[in-house]
Amino acid sequence: MSKQRSNVLIGQSGGPTAVINQTLVGLIETALDSGKVGRVLGTVHGIRGLLEGRLVDLGRESRAHLEKVANTPCAALRSVRKKPTADECAAVLDALVKNDVRYFFYIGGNDSAETAHLLNELAVAKGYELALFHCPKTIDNDLRQNDHCPGYGSAARFVAQAFQGDEMDNRSLAGVKIDVVMGRHAGWLTAASALARDHADAGPHLIYLPERDFDLDRFAADVERVYTKLGRCLVAVSEGIHGPGGKLLFEVKERDSHGNAQLSGSGALGDFLAAEVKQRLGAKLRVRADTFGYLQRSFPGAVSPVDASEAREVGRRAMAEALSGRRAHGSLALQRAPGPVYAPHYEVVELKSVAKETRHMGPEHLAGDEGVTEAFLDYVRPLVGPLEPMARLSDFPA
Repeated sequence: MSKQRSNVLIGQSGGPTAVINQTLVGLIETALDSGKVGRVLGTVHGIRGLLEGRLVDLGRESRAHLEKVANTPCAALRSVRKKPTADECAAVLDALVKNDVRYFFYIGGNDSAETAHLLNELAVAKGYELALFHCPKTIDNDLRQNDHCPGYGSAARFVAQAFQGDEMDNRSLAGVKIDVVMGRHAGWLTAASALARDHADAGPHLIYLPERDFDLDRFAADVERVYTKLGRCLVAVSEGIHGPGGKLLFEVKERDSHGNAQLSGSGALGDFLAAEVKQRLGAKLRVRADTFGYLQRSFPGAVSPVDASEAREVGRRAMAEALSGRRAHGSLALQRAPGPVYAPHYEVVELKSVAKETRHMGPEHLAGDEGVTEAFLDYVRPLVGPLEPMARLSDFPA
């Protein structure tokens, strides 16, 4: 059966980002302009909404309003964290058949890619002609086959600017400050805090990432060393830091349907580390901790222009690839073109090569147990965009 004039369905899944709707609108506008499809539908709350029959007609939105949506953070179609069972996959396929959907796009991270892969395998097995594409997004920046991911540049910009501010706060009222940043398995986002180092003594002075085992004794010694030298210490910590073998510092009971531990939305790690510092270095020491939590992934005031542009282009390229008929399925990967000047490059890769697994920071990006290299800063700067350095008084003697 030909897919000509059949319907398009788009869903969003996983943690929202500041630019996820750019991808959504890129898909919609390309489909509408193509003249090759019937209706352009959206499923509210991703796979769950499809199972519940909660579909909306995206083709009825005005272009002007879609542009406003594109520049609005978080999932306009609303999101979901759900790994469908075998029975639910079958029900999803039935829903696609019922609604004459021959083009399905799922915007999300590695768990969403896994869901897309499961659905595609079933469609192939059942002989249902379906173009199924995954569009990447994640502030964690941890999708395999991608140099970087839509959503990361903006979240990294937020983190860098937040640390610029916290550095000035720490300098104003000296003490030990610990900031916990998102990053369950990979430290890409926490590492972006290093962009805040716009003076020789500026923090974060210590950066701890999941790519290295975390040791409390070493941590306390590092803090004491910096505090002794500067009279203060600003620390960046990934929420997913762990001891040998991946063991978290304390038990986390809540998990989602993909088996991921619930790490964000709690100040437990920051409180734990602050208490350890006070216990080991002195109860009178001024120690504070903040957990950036969910604010960092959807803050509208820190959108990276590069990130927004690339997220839109991912949607456009994914739709164009599906409509071309060259491939029946895949994930739109975002690469970096070779050469001294930054430029993005887009390609389609196999769904199974992106699904589920995590892309960690490489050794070329890690400096010891508590830092990042200049190579990482060169990698991240074009994604975040220029930052205004913080100004200090010259402290001329009176």
